[in-house]
Amino acid sequence: LKDLVSEYRTSESSSDEDGATPRSDLRDAIWGSVHRCGLMSDVPLLSDPSDENSAITDTDLPTTISNDKFDTWVGDLAEYLIELQDRLFSSGLHVLGSRPTDDELMTYLQAYYSDELSEEDCRRAIDTFHDSEAAAEKESKNFLTDFFAWVEKTFNGVHDEADQKQSESIGTDRDSEDVAHKLHLITDASHIANLLDRTTEELDSIVNALSGGYVPAKPGGDLLRDGTSVLPTGRNIHALDPYRMPSAGAWARGQKAAEEIIKQHQQMHSGEYPETVAVTLWGLDAIKTRGESVAIVLALVGATPVKEGTGRVVRFDLIPLEELGRPRVDILASLSGIFRDSFANIVDLLDDMFERAAVTDEPEDMNFIKKHASELSKDGVERPAARLFSNPPGDYGSMVNEVVGSGDWDEAESLGETWKNRNVFSYGRNEGDGGANSGTARPQVLDKLLASTERVVQEIDSVEYGLTDIQEYYANTGALKKAAENRKPVDSNTGKRKKVAVSVIEAFGGPQGDSSVPVRDVEDVLRLEYRSKLLNPKWRDAMLEQGSGGAYEVSQRMTAMVGWAATAEVDNFVFDQAAERYALDEEVAKKLQKANPEAFKNVVRRLLEANGRGMWDADDDVLDRLKELYSDADDMIEQASATIQRPR
Repeated sequence: LKDLVSEYRTSESSSDEDGATPRSDLRDAIWGSVHRCGLMSDVPLLSDPSDENSAITDTDLPTTISNDKFDTWVGDLAEYLIELQDRLFSSGLHVLGSRPTDDELMTYLQAYYSDELSEEDCRRAIDTFHDSEAAAEKESKNFLTDFFAWVEKTFNGVHDEADQKQSESIGTDRDSEDVAHKLHLITDASHIANLLDRTTEELDSIVNALSGGYVPAKPGGDLLRDGTSVLPTGRNIHALDPYRMPSAGAWARGQKAAEEIIKQHQQMHSGEYPETVAVTLWGLDAIKTRGESVAIVLALVGATPVKEGTGRVVRFDLIPLEELGRPRVDILASLSGIFRDSFANIVDLLDDMFERAAVTDEPEDMNFIKKHASELSKDGVERPAARLFSNPPGDYGSMVNEVVGSGDWDEAESLGETWKNRNVFSYGRNEGDGGANSGTARPQVLDKLLASTERVVQEIDSVEYGLTDIQEYYANTGALKKAAENRKPVDSNTGKRKKVAVSVIEAFGGPQGDSSVPVRDVEDVLRLEYRSKLLNPKWRDAMLEQGSGGAYEVSQRMTAMVGWAATAEVDNFVFDQAAERYALDEEVAKKLQKANPEAFKNVVRRLLEANGRGMWDADDDVLDRLKELYSDADDMIEQASATIQRPR
């Protein structure tokens, strides 16, 4: 498809003697390929650009589509293919203590530097690492000595013979300033390769810790977002000071994300502001991003962190409406158990902010927190300003993933109610004695917030795990979406309940990335993730090489796919290609069965379940083949169980 698009965009539009153009044949070929790839939802071709519901789904491209309209669509398609091609994904599982190969070092460096260093530059950096004296002696050197030597070399302008060769190889036809900058980046990249190569120290540190020795400390995080401070691995990692959250960087990004969320909502709702937005506050996400999700909550409400002289955050002050310039958005904060327990100070500060916002002297049409709290007060509900909800004290998880895993559910709506019943406890300084152990069940307040929720916000904190990789995303974000939809009125046109949108923020990127904070709809992110990971033969083959563990990871993602199909929308092509990649490919099926028979059985089971629940429209012959595979897998597991001898 990429080749067809490239050929179309570079071909001439002039016609031959018969009136045909080189592009006319390509139009049909591109459209047919888009259909086979299931890309009509990713990049829809609209018959009426002003109507999002006018997407063309016909197998044959209508002849009424003008060349200009098709050219514009092909341009959008080309951009999407480039984005899909460049999207990062984790290749297999990490083996503790194993060194990365040169190819793996190359992918790390290319992802980290993006367009700043070419493939040749990255290769040069790896060669420099291999040739350097530091690389030969790295295992006998103290890591602090390495670090300080690198700092002196980089920032004091000390260059050795290798640096001189690098400078000569870059070329002399460019400005010396450009050459110096490129040399600095290559030197930096060589240092990163050195740090990444020290993964053998992971096992050394484990042995040292078990022996009662000292393990040096390092901040935890993600290389692409946090830089080299998180390397080398194999360290006693620490997180952040919860009393300084959100950090300055997280506050800046959180404000931009909130602006994009509001803008996204207004574009879909004729300029109207959302009354209530549900924001997920997860512990590990808050640690890795230094509190970006908290910053999003503050920015949506229209509040700012106040710090004392030591830098500790002591209060969240409301920004005056005249300065804010828009209504305050009400928030349903969905706290994970880890966030609730680890950031009790933040929970108390947020609770105090909501209480003040609910009684401040402002018109209700400019303060949706006050509006909803007033309505609850009139109904005699206690603590109408409660906005921080989580599981019962000392308990964790929504249990939705357990329900989906067992298959013990009927209607998708029940998953939303499972989430609601597990997250009905309110927390904050105004709940009992405050803290994680003072939750109070407030179902009426939660019902009110769910009924007014128009959008859910979820951050993804790392490239390693996305929406489709672990069960918790659909079990919390997806189920929260479904719980809110359960309380929406039925649309007379569709006969279905009004949809609640989900805004996804991918909070990772290279150190030199731009300052924008892209916000996507959950359906778009699901398509991107499925295409780049589960349906990507490169990702699949990397997992197959991991044996039983890799097969388990595939199996878990198939279960998560059913969970997302129940709580959001998963396109039919995802199930089609998942069946093709993992069950109907005989070679792959044999590898999965051999590595982990139970995992393979679950892969086939989830595909059949998806069809049985109306999530996937599959051909009869495909279903027959899957049923046969499932029966064979079941027999194989029973035979294996029967051959196991009990120990005497």
